[in-house]
Amino acid sequence: MAFDSVFLIPILAISVGLVAVTGGVIVRPWLAFKERQLASEATMVAEKAAQYAAQTEHLEQRVRVLERILTDRGVDLSDEIEQLRDTPLN
Repeated sequence: MAFDSVFLIPILAISVGLVAVTGGVIVRPWLAFKERQLASEATMVAEKAAQYAAQTEHLEQRVRVLERILTDRGVDLSDEIEQLRDTPLN
């Protein structure tokens, strides 16, 4: 039994050391790569969100113009529509 534990402890220590070194050599670069990848994707998502926000703002401005046209000319527009209904089609 004493013989087994004498060799078992150094083997375990070497195994733990190899796992730690392998983790440092393989895992750290992989994590750095994933971090850069996520940062790049976040930038693309932010740019796309800005484009959508600009497009939404543009559409909201157009709707405001249409609302203003309808409210400012509401009565006149109603009269024009009625006149068009009364006009015979040739």
